Amino acid sequence: MTSRNKVVNMRTPSSRSRIQSGATLIELMVGITIGLLTIAVAIGSLMVSRGVSSAVSDVTGLQEQASYAFRIIGQQLRQAGSIRLDLASNKPDGTAIVAEDVVAFETVFDTQNNTITGLDSPSTLTVGAQAFNEPSFQDATDPQLIRDCMRQKATLVAGNGNIRSQFSLNGDQLMCLGSANAAQAVIRNVAAFQVTYLIQENAFLGAPTIRRVNAATAATDWTRVFGVEVCLDLMGDERIDTRGNAAADAQYRNCAGTLVPFGSRTHMVFRNVYQLRGQGRI
Repeated sequence: MTSRNKVVNMRTPSSRSRIQSGATLIELMVGITIGLLTIAVAIGSLMVSRGVSSAVSDVTGLQEQASYAFRIIGQQLRQAGSIRLDLASNKPDGTAIVAEDVVAFETVFDTQNNTITGLDSPSTLTVGAQAFNEPSFQDATDPQLIRDCMRQKATLVAGNGNIRSQFSLNGDQLMCLGSANAAQAVIRNVAAFQVTYLIQENAFLGAPTIRRVNAATAATDWTRVFGVEVCLDLMGDERIDTRGNAAADAQYRNCAGTLVPFGSRTHMVFRNVYQLRGQGRI
């Protein structure tokens, strides 16, 4: 009996070792919990990183759109009201030019009636210029320098023509209408587009002043228009969740100078003033 009991006792520690070699249920649950917490933290960090990246991308996209629109609008405004300078007005076209020739501006282009239109609203900009062939161009098949907002040239009659570009809103798109009456979108996500003209007054009194006016007033005398202010209110693509957030009460100042709520999207307001100098007359 003693020897048998001794054998049983010798086997007991080995059996217990085999039973305790695996993980317990509590240990398994703790491991799963730690793993889930790690995954939750990683997902949270990923969502925050994605949100920041989307916001930065949204703002960058708005800045690029505003820069592109201002570049196209600025090109049309800089040539608005331009008149051909005839370097030999005392000679027929095509003859040699010498230093003694009479220099004069063309008279076939009416800057007062063909440069801007008084029918424009604050959200529409229409500008025109005289189009003509440049005799200095080596490419005889495409000698026009002035183009409309769609890079189209004018159809000339007796060597002269008009270039006209119109910018206006169609929904949330800023549209460009060229001389060929074919419109296309310049940029999108435009909440507002506002144009103001700057005219000079009291210049003959020795105390000139600049006043903001609408298109109807500016169109009466283009020579007094010294600048054009353009404002763009652009909104982002990414929607902002304002539920339970102070962003729902956030406001920004729009093109009219009024505080309005952001709503569910990012808004950025861009302004640019184009000072006009090349008007073709003093």
